[in-house]
Amino acid sequence: MTDERTPGKLYVVATPIGNLGDMSPRAIETLKSVSLIAAEDTRVTQKLLSVFDIHTPLTSCHEHNEREKSEEILARVKNGEKVAYVSDAGMPGISDPGGVLLRAAAEVALLKGKADALLAETDTCPQNRYSTAA
Repeated sequence: MTDERTPGKLYVVATPIGNLGDMSPRAIETLKSVSLIAAEDTRVTQKLLSVFDIHTPLTSCHEHNEREKSEEILARVKNGEKVAYVSDAGMPGISDPGGVLLRAAAEVALLKGKADALLAETDTCPQNRYSTAA
């Protein structure tokens, strides 16, 4: 018998810049459904999660621990978990920490979600190394 685990997913989730009304229903549902949320600053993200009644566990992933945390996060995804990555405001990895995680995810084809096309146009994610979620 072969071990055919369901592959996990890394969701790159944009958060509102200033107006919480800009948070999309899909983003809220994703943050509720994943097993872990990796955040630039857990204190800032916890405030956002509280507003939307989201109780998913948080871990930090910022410029001072990004290399180590990226390895941990991607190991969880490879083991079948669904993990979301958020920054304090806006699209993770554009002008925030996250480049290390997103580049590593792209290399192993784990990057999922609507943000893919935008990330592919930046230096964060090498082109032709990403896939989109249906």
